[in-house]
Amino acid sequence: MSNAVANKAETEVATNSSLKQSPPQPANSHDAAKLLNGSLARTNGLTHAAASVSASSSAASAGYNVSSAAGSGSVSGSGGGNSSLASSSASTVSSLLSAVAPSTALPLPPSSNGLQLPYERFRAEDTSYVPIAQFYAGRSVFITGGTGFMGKVLVEKLLRSCPDIRNIYLLIRPKRGQEVSARLTELLNAPLFESLRQEKPKELSKVIPISGDITSEELGISEKDQVRFSFIYHILRFRFNEERFTILQNLLCRNVSVVFHSAATVKFDEKLKLSVTINMLGTKRLVELCHRMLSLDALIHVSTAYCNCDRTDVSEVIYAPPYNPDDIISLINWLPEDILDQLTPRLIGKRPNTYTFTKALAEHMLLKEAGNLPVAIVRPSIVTASLNEPFAGWVDNFNGPTGLVSALAKGMFRTMMCEKNYVADMVPVDIVINLMIAAAWRTATRKSNNLLIYNCCTGQRNPIVWSEFVKHAMSSVRKHPLEGCLWYPTGDLRMNRPMNTLNCIVKHFLPAYILDGVARIMGKKPFVVNVQNKIAKAVECLEYFATRQWRFKDDNVHALLHTLSPKDREIFVFDVRHINWDNYVERYVLGFREFLFKQRPDSLPASRKRMLRLYYLHQLTKLVAVLLTWRFLMSRSKRLNELWSAFLENALKVARLIPFL
Repeated sequence: MSNAVANKAETEVATNSSLKQSPPQPANSHDAAKLLNGSLARTNGLTHAAASVSASSSAASAGYNVSSAAGSGSVSGSGGGNSSLASSSASTVSSLLSAVAPSTALPLPPSSNGLQLPYERFRAEDTSYVPIAQFYAGRSVFITGGTGFMGKVLVEKLLRSCPDIRNIYLLIRPKRGQEVSARLTELLNAPLFESLRQEKPKELSKVIPISGDITSEELGISEKDQVRFSFIYHILRFRFNEERFTILQNLLCRNVSVVFHSAATVKFDEKLKLSVTINMLGTKRLVELCHRMLSLDALIHVSTAYCNCDRTDVSEVIYAPPYNPDDIISLINWLPEDILDQLTPRLIGKRPNTYTFTKALAEHMLLKEAGNLPVAIVRPSIVTASLNEPFAGWVDNFNGPTGLVSALAKGMFRTMMCEKNYVADMVPVDIVINLMIAAAWRTATRKSNNLLIYNCCTGQRNPIVWSEFVKHAMSSVRKHPLEGCLWYPTGDLRMNRPMNTLNCIVKHFLPAYILDGVARIMGKKPFVVNVQNKIAKAVECLEYFATRQWRFKDDNVHALLHTLSPKDREIFVFDVRHINWDNYVERYVLGFREFLFKQRPDSLPASRKRMLRLYYLHQLTKLVAVLLTWRFLMSRSKRLNELWSAFLENALKVARLIPFL
């Protein structure tokens, strides 16, 4: 690292007065630094200064863990007194927070323009170029989160665009008494795979379910499943001088060469304990499995662009975490959940939820644990319906903007806190998937010790602000209305909280209680208030992101695009500059109408007639409201009565003069 970079690192650490000073470097800091860098000096997005700061924190917290364990023992032996439990836990946690004080995040030097590797543009005369589909030929891929929104699109795209791929192993957990084979059958029967079922049905047989759970040790993969794609190459007990290694722990993958890790809990209001277990421990366990894969060429970790939402400018680097990830894991293991819930706001700090907090820690833990693994991180912003693949507008959940636009289309959502001139950084799911596939290709074909990060966003290359998005959505839900709309879709974005609260009461909850009251009188089950409560909760989660703005640098994504051949750019499209937002939002609305509400296109004529009636009813209601308000004011003010009478008298005089003009 150059002197300029070192000086910058020292300056940023010294001037960050809002953060606590890191503790003095202990004697065993060399070991901690080796652990942080995977014994390979692999900083990958952290400058060496930031790495040493984190290593120092890690080493300091190692000494703390002894006392924390003792604290844990005293808690368990106290017999259950709430006051002594809270006091002991609070003092111990205070020690933890001071021992692992947040450290400064240090980006790459300005001269690098955010790039961590030199990218060469594609040259037609380059005979060493391997097309992406050819790269995946004969390879086996392992996917976590394959039954989720992004995972489904990833599986479909690999089968359709990489026809010579060998196998796709999906980590699937049994759910609600349903075996993994049944879940796989349900997955492959989804509308998403319709074209494959008709055109290439044999391709679906390449998908192999692996029974497991991201929250379990060894990912919950059974010995039988590990044997299916693993083998023993040596006995680890002699290397580590431990006697409790089982044959299961000594099985190393031999077939899998590409891993996509997209399993995560995306609930913004998730409990910290579960969020850490899935997003952090799950990642750590997967990396442990990847270290056993002898043929691994690429590991792609799916993070989020908002993991660093406490910063306004986010580069394609890993920033130093607020706390040592290992200490947070220790914390959730010994601290009672009720105390942990009380401490969560203090732990997450400026971040809005546990999701962004644990995703930030997971990135740093991945850097620490990866060692010499070929790793890259993809950070999408707000992932929405597909742009083109496998067909436009496909979506299978109500998360994020989808739920709010759906409520708008139903006439149940009319106002929210949002800065209308801020960028709504949304990215179609197929754009993200194509980038992931290309990133794995790049990681495998251009070996490097660097860990590359790709911010998959639209705000820099093709931005759309919230007001434009809402305008397009409003136009589309009126043009392609849902069946059974309760009211004509209208809405406003506000930054005045008292006014927004008043509108919520008048336009959301008051009609909801009236409709539920009518339903009870008619002997039907009320549901509107319950729906409004869910909408309010979703709006609360999204409000943080709708009232703030970030600048996500995407230089690595742009550079990767130019390394692809023209043919690969056509097959694996992730250039966001080609998105036409007006057309996209219209197909987005048609997509959730068909795939979420299960309403066919042939029902549109009847829905449009109903929408026209709702429009006239909406206008009539506004007229009646104005007249009633005016009548109320007239009855309360004599002066207003006199002014109104004078106005009418003059208006009549003017009307009588019209024939003579």
